[in-house]
Amino acid sequence: MSTRAERIRRALAAAFPPAEVAVQDDSHLHAGHAGARPEGETHFSVLVVSPAFSGMNRVARSRAAHAALDAEFQGGLHALALRLLTPEEAARAG
Repeated sequence: MSTRAERIRRALAAAFPPAEVAVQDDSHLHAGHAGARPEGETHFSVLVVSPAFSGMNRVARSRAAHAALDAEFQGGLHALALRLLTPEEAARAG
């Protein structure tokens, strides 16, 4: 059985090819907060670098990422910290 982090990575890579995707489970930092579960896998930080984001503003990028992860949200994913960049933006950010 795959972890939620692996499913998130696969879904975002498929939605925004070609993409570099990094997913970090931050659930342990949110223990006791709204949406947290004892078993974890509820809060994640995500970095996606893809040319698919060219011409999209931050809101559109976020909406597209959330749409790609709808099944995960329906299954208990509570929160994402998103960083969604084009390759050029990633290069400038270092």
